Amino acid sequence: MALQGMEVAVHDIDLQTDEQGAYEIEEYLDEYIVSHVHYKDSQRIRSHFGVLNINGVKVEIMGDLQKKLSDQTWEEPVKIEVYKKWVEFSGMKVPVLSLVYEYQAYLTLERYEKAEKIRRWLENR
Repeated sequence: MALQGMEVAVHDIDLQTDEQGAYEIEEYLDEYIVSHVHYKDSQRIRSHFGVLNINGVKVEIMGDLQKKLSDQTWEEPVKIEVYKKWVEFSGMKVPVLSLVYEYQAYLTLERYEKAEKIRRWLENR
């Protein structure tokens, strides 16, 4: 969200990918591992999840993320390519998930306050 211009407090970096990508990122950045990528299941989200610490910055890896729907079924793993867009940051092109996707994701997770912040930002830009 911050890379797309929203004013948000940044506490960590989320890397969302598919299952294979999660394990490849872990392998490539193994010197920074805090928690190895493993299948993690919670009440609302499940994914192949791991945590890195890169120069004091917490980085969460999420592969094949799924959210629980209101009918208590799980959505299909997020197809990153469908929602990916590119932004310019410090002379680099960086992939991010569209804010429209993020808005819908927070609604699905019933995190209405965060969804509302995104909706207002999208309306006012």
